[in-house]
Amino acid sequence: MADPLRGRVWKYGDNIDTDAIIPARYLNVSLPEELAAHCMEDIDAGFAGRVQAGDIIVGGANFGCGSSREHAPLAIKGAGVSCVVAESFARIFFRNAINIGLPILECPDAVARTEAGQVLEVDLARGTIVNLDTGESFSAEPYPSFLMSIIDAGGLIPYTRQKLGLG
Repeated sequence: MADPLRGRVWKYGDNIDTDAIIPARYLNVSLPEELAAHCMEDIDAGFAGRVQAGDIIVGGANFGCGSSREHAPLAIKGAGVSCVVAESFARIFFRNAINIGLPILECPDAVARTEAGQVLEVDLARGTIVNLDTGESFSAEPYPSFLMSIIDAGGLIPYTRQKLGLG
């Protein structure tokens, strides 16, 4: 991913679980664009109608806790969110996000010093996050090259298909 990601911040608190990201009543749907229509609706009813392609979710500690369903990162990605920055992620959410090609970074300092509506620029390869409204820069752990390859491919399945020469 050569270009930095840039988007408006949607900020949420600690322990945002997978049911808050995509309510269980929609788990009979698996298409990202259909899930996106209900993303965050129980904690932010207007999110799906206002989020714009490239926007960034900023969350507190333990973002994505709860069930192991991939529906949660699929809903976020389907909504056009380019990246999630959080203080910490539930480990299964972290893995599911990588598997479907949703970039996520842990950076407590960026979370603490960013407000909803501000604009962030995120460079995944370098692990830098810049708040374009305040000028502050933050450092997160950059992705190792093999994870960048998975993200760049759009997720684990497209990455594996590329590696196997299947398109």
